[in-house]
Amino acid sequence: MTFKLLPVEQFLANLAAKQPTPGGGAAAAIGASIGSAAASMAASYTQRKKDKESGAAERAESLIVALEVSSLLQAADDDAVAYADLQRTWSKDSNGMSVEEKAAIEARALAIPTKLLETCHSRILQIHNFLPHCNPNIQSDAKVGMHQLAGAARAAYQTVLVNSPPEEDKVRLIKLLNDIREMEDEILKLAC
Repeated sequence: MTFKLLPVEQFLANLAAKQPTPGGGAAAAIGASIGSAAASMAASYTQRKKDKESGAAERAESLIVALEVSSLLQAADDDAVAYADLQRTWSKDSNGMSVEEKAAIEARALAIPTKLLETCHSRILQIHNFLPHCNPNIQSDAKVGMHQLAGAARAAYQTVLVNSPPEEDKVRLIKLLNDIREMEDEILKLAC
């Protein structure tokens, strides 16, 4: 099943159903795509004459390219495939599977949410850096994008944890999450 082609209502019904996919990883990826789209809209509105003169429009165009959603939508599908493969390693039929094949499947199941969290962090940082140049009339939508991406990053981290990452990966990802939290606190005016 390709989640990116489903109507939103159908995706949500599938997510709520008692079935293994879509699950939390796909939900995180779809959430990240929504956040990217919201921030991209804010960049699209930063195209006024004064934005072009100040260079803000050029920054906005670069941000729009960086916030493409197709890779995030693909991550939702990739997560579902990775989880189905992972389930095969747990079945009785997996006895014919080599140790290397099992390890590769487990590594892929961990790599997808890890990459998603890293992508969310990168996009939040780009949006954060763009905020001073954003059309102030729509800056709140860029911030909504940051919050949505932050939620997706935290959701991806939960999927990472289920896949038993090495301790050094957890430490690195926690640093990214703390960085995200600081940027969120700043835009919410919660920083002390």
